[in-house]
Amino acid sequence: MTEQTPEAPGAPSDRDPRKRSPLELKDALLQVADEAVKTREAMMLNAGRGNPNWIATTPREAFFLLGQFALAESRRAWDEPGVGLAGMPRSPGIARRLHDFLDASDDEPAVQLLRGALTYGEHTLGFNPDRFVWELTDAVIGDNYPVPDRMLPHAERIVQEYLARELFAGRPPSGRFDLFAVEGATAAMTYLFHSLRVNGLLNKGDTLALGSPLFTPYLAIPRMDEFQLRTVDLQQSATTKDGRPTWQYPDAELRKLEDPRIKAFFVVNPSNPGAVAMRKESVHKLVELVRKRRPDLLIITDDVYGTFVNGFRSLAAELPRNTLLVYSYSKHFGCTGWRLGVVALHEDNILDEALAKQPAKVRSRLEARYGAIASHPGRLKFIDRMVADSRAVALSHTAGLSLPQQLQLTLFSLFSLLDKDGVYKKRCQRICQDRLQALCEGLGIPLHADPLRTAYYQTLDLEAWCREQLGEDFVRFVQEHPDPLDIVFTLARRHGVVLLNGTGFDGPPWSARVSLANLEDNAYSRIGRDILDEVRRAIEAWKQSRGQPPALH
Repeated sequence: MTEQTPEAPGAPSDRDPRKRSPLELKDALLQVADEAVKTREAMMLNAGRGNPNWIATTPREAFFLLGQFALAESRRAWDEPGVGLAGMPRSPGIARRLHDFLDASDDEPAVQLLRGALTYGEHTLGFNPDRFVWELTDAVIGDNYPVPDRMLPHAERIVQEYLARELFAGRPPSGRFDLFAVEGATAAMTYLFHSLRVNGLLNKGDTLALGSPLFTPYLAIPRMDEFQLRTVDLQQSATTKDGRPTWQYPDAELRKLEDPRIKAFFVVNPSNPGAVAMRKESVHKLVELVRKRRPDLLIITDDVYGTFVNGFRSLAAELPRNTLLVYSYSKHFGCTGWRLGVVALHEDNILDEALAKQPAKVRSRLEARYGAIASHPGRLKFIDRMVADSRAVALSHTAGLSLPQQLQLTLFSLFSLLDKDGVYKKRCQRICQDRLQALCEGLGIPLHADPLRTAYYQTLDLEAWCREQLGEDFVRFVQEHPDPLDIVFTLARRHGVVLLNGTGFDGPPWSARVSLANLEDNAYSRIGRDILDEVRRAIEAWKQSRGQPPALH
């Protein structure tokens, strides 16, 4: 097993660009591209970032409409218009008053969503109408700390249903997932890795398996000074018969997890930058491996792109006892600025079991840590320890995602649950698929069907493409000349196109990631043509070095 040991923090960013992360390198590329477009009539195309350029409108409209109702409810309790002061919404009869408010409103999509939400909450989930509506109303006003701090009760129940539909393919495992509402996937990872460390579940020097290529910050987390974890890469290196990357795991890579030194497997599924969901065969092998050989293995999965693959089913659905699930609303609903996400942990899980089995000295230390917030700190569940740790324990009484954020998260979930035909979801998928088709047309290459593809990103392995189309002689020529980073700098300098280098994700040397989410549709055919132009320049240089034209395979 090849391990990477923790490294000291890197040198300043003016060092060799090959030592920079893609996100750091992006800033340099943006400067290069900006200078390029100033010299001619062109527009910079930044396809390096995954922020979508669409938003879900109806749940946002419902948020603002509910805000109008909530202000009326506040003034109903106490009103001093001369000074702009009002009271706090009151629960008795509030559901009836919201119905009346909606009946008096135009029958617009936001009104329909809120009406549907009331019906769904009361009749499908069995909510008490006044308690449910008061939670929604008080949340939009934002006049209280979150109670419970982990997540509002009605919000948690709705998001559980959302995850069951979108990440578990409508077939959730038995039992319940406890949820912690957080400020996006980045906060989720910060909180869970911190709590794993302080609770002695992941210690310095332990080994963590990484599903590679991997989102760059996730590569960096284990190597930070406070964690100092050893890492083992599980490479998504499977290829088709003709050598095209599929960004899937060969069986031999998954078998690395049989090593008992590996404490956890950290994966993005569907992957980033590979942009495919793990194939069923690999999931089945992983399930078998965990159940028969590694029942102690922790799986940490980020499933933010799950909605872009039809029928997607999270590892948390297949291995609920072993999996910490992270989900962010940012990509599907176009809400990166809202900072909305959840951590999900099944009520029956290996982390709580491990906490109960720790040595007496460790348990005593942890009971002292959490003793101020729990009468029986030793029984505190791991996910609740995460909540406390997120506010340094002492400030846990103010923990939790803000109420307005939890409301918007709830409305996004309800919007999806009430969209029985999946109209919004299909449209988001279509946007990405059409842009991928345009990119391929610009490149002059066929788009091979793959039902596991998100099309949110496309990672172009130019070395594999050149090997297939032009042969080993051309690949050797390219390898002997420019550095792999030259392709992204050349695109920025000559065309004003910004992509992220694949090597920064631990991807293939001659690869680049294109975001298909953040530019206008017509930009992608141009990006494809610009990349093809650079490949043709390399071919011409190769021809000159050989003194004869190549024959395409």
